[in-house]
Amino acid sequence: MHNLDGPRGHWYGGRMSTDTAPPAAAPDHARPTAGLVVLLGTLTAFSPLAIDMYLPAFPQIQRDLAAPDGTMELTLSLFLAGLAVGQFVIGPLSDRYGRRAPLLAGCVGFAVAAVGCLLAPAVGWLIAARFAMGFAGAAGLVISRAVVRDLFDEAASASVYSLLMMVTGVAPVAAPLVGGQLLTFAPWRSVFWVLAAIGLACAAAVAATLEESLPRERRAPRLAGVLRRSAGLLAHPTFFGYAAAIGLSSGALFAYIAAAPTVFMDRFGLSPQAFSGFFAGNAVGLMAMAQVNRRLLPRFGPHALLMFGARVSAAAGVGLLIVAATGLGGFWLFYTLLFVCVAMLGLLFPNAVAAAMAPFAGQAGAASAVLGLLQYAVGALTGAAVGLLHNGTAVPMAAAIAVCELGVWRVLSTAERRRAADRIAA
Repeated sequence: MHNLDGPRGHWYGGRMSTDTAPPAAAPDHARPTAGLVVLLGTLTAFSPLAIDMYLPAFPQIQRDLAAPDGTMELTLSLFLAGLAVGQFVIGPLSDRYGRRAPLLAGCVGFAVAAVGCLLAPAVGWLIAARFAMGFAGAAGLVISRAVVRDLFDEAASASVYSLLMMVTGVAPVAAPLVGGQLLTFAPWRSVFWVLAAIGLACAAAVAATLEESLPRERRAPRLAGVLRRSAGLLAHPTFFGYAAAIGLSSGALFAYIAAAPTVFMDRFGLSPQAFSGFFAGNAVGLMAMAQVNRRLLPRFGPHALLMFGARVSAAAGVGLLIVAATGLGGFWLFYTLLFVCVAMLGLLFPNAVAAAMAPFAGQAGAASAVLGLLQYAVGALTGAAVGLLHNGTAVPMAAAIAVCELGVWRVLSTAERRRAADRIAA
């Protein structure tokens, strides 16, 4: 247990606040402790861990469960759907009942659902268990964002989100490598034993180290009011612009994740171990760009970096589609453009989340829930679309990425113009 000056201390910035005098937001100079960053980053990593660790096992699972073509993509899409629905439910609950209790329940539920996956006798069972796993794991994502907004303002939170991406970025690097190596000596069900252990370890860490960041007097008095305000956020034009950009960015990411095993191993003939290495390389690019973002924030600010990332990713997405359709440049040009698309998410995600959450300190859980709903609903839809359009080539994946990245550029351009107009009017 970390040293806190009292039973109800908040673990951040080396400072202590009590439930009787909570700050509306942490001051600009507050800094997150390494322990807080590691814990929140690990909780946020539930999604990439649960996705990337079992991707190398797709062919083995399909053979073992006699799953028809296209159904393995549904185990990913339904997991993302669970994440979307779970965040929309759990985020408002955390505004009403605090952050710790829903987070503990989610960690335990994630572990239980992982056990359900490893016991699956058929692909239908696996799909249902993956949905439950996503629903429970949503607590880690939605509440981690809310905790950051509880404690930090917009400028500081963009930097903290970049730090979380550094921790979270370890998961897409390590998870496929761990999954690929597990498959060399153990069946695919061993992957879910590891995920169940991770869920229980996170539950223990939350119980032992994470203090409540939302004191009782700052909680929403009624759950019904929280749910109404959550739906009302979608009518806030600036919030919706940034939220739509996050959703479309996730659509590009999950189109890539859903199709990557087929494209890399079937289309380009890579082994599961080689696929894991290239997949990890893209994750390293995303993680590195998130840290470049953190270094550049004091000089350029989140909004300039956000628009730069949108322009570069849109151009790379269009190039990727051209290469996939024509074969120009072969595997290496295809992979280079894909690397750029994934890396630019290190600029897009932390800055768009900070911009969307900034005006909503009083309902951080609800705002985080709406972001998560859009993020994973669009991700689930694009992942399912790529699976349904599967034709043995990289074109469906590349087309989905290009469309999503162009959409990101468009909605962010509109959101930034609206933001500038609002500042002039004020």
